[in-house]
Amino acid sequence: MSFDIFNLSLELSKALEKNNYKTPTPVQKEVIPLVKTKQDIMVQAKTGSGKTASFVIPILETLKENKDNKKAKIKVLVLAPTRELTLQIAESFSTLSRFFPKVLSIVSVIGGEKIGEQLLKIQKGCDIVVATPGRLLDIIGKKQIDLSTIEYFVLDEADKMLDLGFVQELDEILKIIPKNRQNLLFSATYSQKVIDIASKITSNAVKVEIKDSTTHVEEITQRAIFVKKEDRSALLRHLIKENKFKSVLVFMANKRATDNIANKFIKKGYEAESFHGDLTQEERNLTLNDFKDKKIDILFSTDIASRGLHIDDIDCVVNFDLPRGTEDYIHRIGRTARAGKSGTAISFLDNENLSHFKLIEKRYNLDIKKEQIEGFDFTLLKNTKQKGTAPVKGKRKSKKDKLREQGLL
Repeated sequence: MSFDIFNLSLELSKALEKNNYKTPTPVQKEVIPLVKTKQDIMVQAKTGSGKTASFVIPILETLKENKDNKKAKIKVLVLAPTRELTLQIAESFSTLSRFFPKVLSIVSVIGGEKIGEQLLKIQKGCDIVVATPGRLLDIIGKKQIDLSTIEYFVLDEADKMLDLGFVQELDEILKIIPKNRQNLLFSATYSQKVIDIASKITSNAVKVEIKDSTTHVEEITQRAIFVKKEDRSALLRHLIKENKFKSVLVFMANKRATDNIANKFIKKGYEAESFHGDLTQEERNLTLNDFKDKKIDILFSTDIASRGLHIDDIDCVVNFDLPRGTEDYIHRIGRTARAGKSGTAISFLDNENLSHFKLIEKRYNLDIKKEQIEGFDFTLLKNTKQKGTAPVKGKRKSKKDKLREQGLL
């Protein structure tokens, strides 16, 4: 089956062909026809399923018909939780509209870049705005954007957006945009929080659930290896050499650890780099592009790389530190084995995190063999469950405060 089934324009079909879109993914088969018939939709589909193209393609098909030469007015508003995903969605709109007779103006509205430049692009007139909620509200507050002409409202990675504490921002944006619009919501999971926010956006959405969108990870070889904390770096180097991994994404617990280990690997001659929220947007873009172009072999990252990043041919994902949330495990390992290819996911275990890993296994009905590697001695204690200290009320920073410190909002 090819994209011909959607009766797309010659210009759009040419762009799809040039960018190696050959066969529609399950989410594209379901969603593209629904968007073309102007229906509101709620889609549950995992990251990497092709969901971005499922809304970009039919929206562009509609916008191509606009031959008005007047100053462009905003027809499409897409909200995404992170800068990287925002930029990738904007790039997808740009790439697939490259052969249109009239060039579309697509503006990314994100933190970490000069707001003045974004304001100037908006004031010149634009067709599509792809934004993170915090920066969009900054621009709305300056009364420098007219959202009254919006026809499509897209909420991508809705569950992640709510996890990051964007509920209030979403409420503010919903008050401003026109009520008469088409709503397209995408989420990897449908928690009660997502359902509640969806009810504020639309009351008559068609629900689309892609069957393999939740926990289907059979194409990924999952390994769990016991190792002392102080031996993890040496084990990682051993595994890379032994398995001849060429592109490795390593998830770390925090920014400092990410920088430290990247520097150690660089000193040992590896093409490695760190990736986290303290980098400027320019540094983040450069690092990601170098990793995509295989100029970097090992990328050490915090969880900002766990969702939404379209990086092909990652051989191996390593949980150097386990994710705090069980759902994040699936999102992390989903960075490999994309587009029908195989991949490996390795988690480092010790006596402190074993009980947490067992929770992950229980949640997703996994039974991963626990390994020990020769030359990396490890003693498994019988009682590995450790009780954490009680939280001190009023002392913990909110998610939003932490994200502001990281430069994500």
